[in-house]
Amino acid sequence: MIRIRPNCQIIACRLCSTSSTSGTTSKAFNTTSLKDRRTKAKLDRIIRVDHAGELGADRIYAGQLAVLGNTSVGPVIKKMWEDEKEHLRKFEELIVEHRARPTVLLPIWNVAGFVLGAGTALLGREGAMACTVAVEDVIGDHYNSQIRELMEDDPEKHAEILKTIKKFRDDELHHHDTGLEHDAEKAPFYKALTQVIKVGCRGAVWISERI
Repeated sequence: MIRIRPNCQIIACRLCSTSSTSGTTSKAFNTTSLKDRRTKAKLDRIIRVDHAGELGADRIYAGQLAVLGNTSVGPVIKKMWEDEKEHLRKFEELIVEHRARPTVLLPIWNVAGFVLGAGTALLGREGAMACTVAVEDVIGDHYNSQIRELMEDDPEKHAEILKTIKKFRDDELHHHDTGLEHDAEKAPFYKALTQVIKVGCRGAVWISERI
């Protein structure tokens, strides 16, 4: 009599081994896929809020220049505005490259930014510079927070966007210092004015990250 049971055992073992390997591969794939989705969501959030922020900054300086363009501080504002235009162009490119969804609030930030810039400029150059100091202080901190987040996640994978954010962070902090050098602290109600602007900016950041 020919026994086939050992062969059956061998086949069963092979099936078990294949099933186990397939299960392990499936788990690894699912883990990688989940990590990729989280990374994509992180980058979408970062690009969306930074794009919104740079649009707002672009409109703030446009408003300031509309009021103070023909004054002695006009060239200073124009130079900072040129930096913001560069920042905005870059994030518009990243929106397309990463297929990130822009915030639906762009039309609001467009108008609000211009009104804030023009409104503070009506207080004189000191008011405009106080606005710059407040806005750039918030944006500098915001960029630093993003840099830490990306460094903790994967600095090599995020090398390009880290380079971009670090460069723009340095530009914003330079604008902050420029504002102080041009008598921002002499603006009427400087502390109250800058605090209100900072609260508004932080609120805009929080909303733009989510909507």
